[in-house]
Amino acid sequence: MASTAPETASGEPDWTLLADHGFEPTEFKGLTYPLGEQAPEYGTIFPLLPDIGWTRLPVPGNLNHINIWLLGDDNDVENGYAIADTGLFMPPAIDSWKSLFAGPLKDKELTRILVTHFHPDHIGCAGWLANKFKVKIWMNRTEWLMARMLTSDIQDAPPKEAVALRKFNGYSEERLAKFAKQGWGNFARAVSRLPISHRRINDGDVITVGKRQWHAITGGGHTPEHCSFVDHHNGVIIAGDQILPRITSNVSLMDAEPDSDPLGEWLASIDKFKNALADDMLVLPAHGYPFTGVQHRLDILAQGHHQRLDALEAELAKRELRATDCFDLLFDRTIDDSVYGLAAGEAMAHLRHLERTGRAQCENRDGVGWFSAA
Repeated sequence: MASTAPETASGEPDWTLLADHGFEPTEFKGLTYPLGEQAPEYGTIFPLLPDIGWTRLPVPGNLNHINIWLLGDDNDVENGYAIADTGLFMPPAIDSWKSLFAGPLKDKELTRILVTHFHPDHIGCAGWLANKFKVKIWMNRTEWLMARMLTSDIQDAPPKEAVALRKFNGYSEERLAKFAKQGWGNFARAVSRLPISHRRINDGDVITVGKRQWHAITGGGHTPEHCSFVDHHNGVIIAGDQILPRITSNVSLMDAEPDSDPLGEWLASIDKFKNALADDMLVLPAHGYPFTGVQHRLDILAQGHHQRLDALEAELAKRELRATDCFDLLFDRTIDDSVYGLAAGEAMAHLRHLERTGRAQCENRDGVGWFSAA
């Protein structure tokens, strides 16, 4: 982690450096994976580029892992490095961090922690790391405040408004009763205690880390102001959950903003990133493998949502739908209890966007939202 990527004579980033790792690039659905499916083991660091290391931390369920990026940051500190995202505050992830600190990071000094957004797999260990190494968390203010709010909001039972929103989405009486018994504050169980202050990152800020200039670019929909970091000069983006190669980020209606249009924000963010990013940029996603072909991937992400919106609109011309009636139209998998809430939230986001754009209307009947053709 000592220098930036070399350039070709034209000044473009030279990704032939990645070929020095000896792995065969692979092509899949219009994207190129320069390292194929090579990925670091937990507790190890893969030297992706001279000043960017890559490690992974375990995540329960289908996600399996989160990618963590270690950035050379030795301008003011010898052998300094910064971390981008931190993993869940759970024993397997903590054990992986401890292995790193006892091994490849033993003689290096942590300088700061960059967090893309407030979700637990990204901010979970941030407080623990910040307190352990006495460094600042760098983060968008809205995302920071969301994390601070949710780690403090612990109750024995869900608020009545949260139960009402799930009834509106179409939960059965049995599911509502089960939800009401779950307690409230699962977020805090996977997130370490956060310091009372942070270093704010605004959209458009330029952050110097080592020899690189990272431009902050925010996007909405997945979270209110998810922050990615773009090194335009060397053609790299730390994308977080904003641009994932093989799965789509969840876009759900949140309890905090039940009248918002998160899918509208997400589609607008796709346009924003398309206008900002060069197609040959190396994308470092939070889940999956580093890839190139970002313009194609952004197009596919937008097309997928528009196709689902069209399918919903066509079905609404035939019958009324609640959010929970839309799963077969929206998802190519069985929706079980582990993802039921996420699926309902995403279905509601699609229906709300149709309503906001004049393509559907909603009637509240006995606390349940029934959508029909406009």
